Amino acid sequence: MLFRPQHAAPLLATLGLLVGSAAHAQVPIAAATAGDSLSLETTVRSVLDANPAINALQEEVNQAQSRLEETRTALRPVVDGTASYTRVDPQVKLQLSPDAPAFQLAPNNNYDTHVTARYTVLDFGRVNAAIEAARNRALTASDQINVTRRDLAYAAAQSYYSILFAREAIRVQDSQIASLRQHQREMEKRVQGGVSTNFDVTTTQVRIAQAQDRKIDLQNQLRNQEIQLARLLHRPEGEVTPVRGRFEYNPQTVDVAAALAAGSSNRPEVKLAQDAEAAAAAQLRVAETSNKPSLSVLAQAGGKNGYIVPNLERFRFNTVAGAQLNVPIYDGGRNRTQRAVAQSAIKGAQARTQDTQEQVRADVLQAVNNMQTSTARYDNSQVQIEQATDALTRAKARYRYGVGNNLDVLDAETQLAQSRLSRLQSIYNYTLGQYQLRRATGEQIW
Repeated sequence: MLFRPQHAAPLLATLGLLVGSAAHAQVPIAAATAGDSLSLETTVRSVLDANPAINALQEEVNQAQSRLEETRTALRPVVDGTASYTRVDPQVKLQLSPDAPAFQLAPNNNYDTHVTARYTVLDFGRVNAAIEAARNRALTASDQINVTRRDLAYAAAQSYYSILFAREAIRVQDSQIASLRQHQREMEKRVQGGVSTNFDVTTTQVRIAQAQDRKIDLQNQLRNQEIQLARLLHRPEGEVTPVRGRFEYNPQTVDVAAALAAGSSNRPEVKLAQDAEAAAAAQLRVAETSNKPSLSVLAQAGGKNGYIVPNLERFRFNTVAGAQLNVPIYDGGRNRTQRAVAQSAIKGAQARTQDTQEQVRADVLQAVNNMQTSTARYDNSQVQIEQATDALTRAKARYRYGVGNNLDVLDAETQLAQSRLSRLQSIYNYTLGQYQLRRATGEQIW
């Protein structure tokens, strides 16, 4: 069976899905020194440390925390000081008799300084409801960071293993090309000995060109993945940092029930949905308390002039104390509308939570299914490699003794390379499936 270009489509498509919007510039495959290479852990940590989106989200958390502290200040008294001067002209003067001196009822120059303290004694939970709403906004901002870090870590792991996969695939192609070239040299010797024809040499050269064409495609995928990693690391496109590591098959046993339970409780999207529910409920409490009465007290102490007895200009100490009860009577239906909006938001948040839980379940089951499928394909590829290796040995022996033809050898070479790539593909898919499961269950990569 011939290995045509369309046979490589699934292999290349898998890599292509992970490339995203890669730049068109061609860069060296290994432009950095070995000391600069990154392991999986350092790759993920470097991506998380370099991404400015996390810093932006952290600032949003800081802002939400500041707004929460600002809301809490409503529980504390407010104290302020005031000083004023007023000049009033003219002022009323009274003269009780022709012989008595005239006196003013108020001074022309008025001075007043005082310190005022205000405190809300009772608001029927209005401030506490506002504090709870602010606290939920801060929690949502914090949980959003976890989602972003998780997505960045997963993208870094994808890029890391895609680079390793492409390198291993290129080695498989190099091995096939070397074997075909060795076969070509044998053909050339047989032609010189008059045993074979140039047709066999040409056919072998065609297969070599096809293998080299597939290698070029894989090299292009490798370059694109290195560009993608450079973008995640926020480094210049020309600065390609190679990764180091081994591409291995490490199967694991999965407890589906435990994975589903972990996803329902640990997945950050579930926490965000629950945050939205709590925020909507807090907003309803704010609406329910916004038209409640409030009672506040006031105390003031200071000094002013203007007291008629005994001296109008004398600056004297004075105090003021009072209480104020505010009772909303009619707001044009605003509070009723606010409650309706909040209740609708609660129902919407509950629906989104349910949808998120269902999505988590689907993600876990899909990841487990992908791992099981990759395991089956790995086992099958092992059998194919054994069969293809045996077929190649027999085809070479038959051709060497003149009872087989060159196409049998070429087909066996191609089938062996295809089986090796299939095994490599299954290892790659299984490895990504492991990280898909960790992502689906809310487990942190690092």
